[in-house]
Amino acid sequence: MINTEHSLIIIAVMAGVTIVLRLLPYFVFSKNTPKAVLYLGNVLPYSIVAMLLVYCLKEVDITAGNHGIPEFIAVLLAAVLHKRKHNTLLTILAATICYMVLVQRFFS
Repeated sequence: MINTEHSLIIIAVMAGVTIVLRLLPYFVFSKNTPKAVLYLGNVLPYSIVAMLLVYCLKEVDITAGNHGIPEFIAVLLAAVLHKRKHNTLLTILAATICYMVLVQRFFS
């Protein structure tokens, strides 16, 4: 069994490595950032959201059950909220809460 000191050392090492990995790009690219990195910084957030959307909706069966209505409503709410407010946290929270309420109250 792992003792408390061992667990704290493991957590400290993981935290240190995480901090170093987060700060490393600032030191490596402090003078001039390569165009490829700037391009990826502009493109990756949208592609990640698209991959998450595909992952979340891959199991939706529009021919059975509730026909994907709660999922469609939650995605539509997320899109509208993000377009109007540009607040990612608000968008995620509102769409998640909307989906959970729809699934547990109306489409159970």
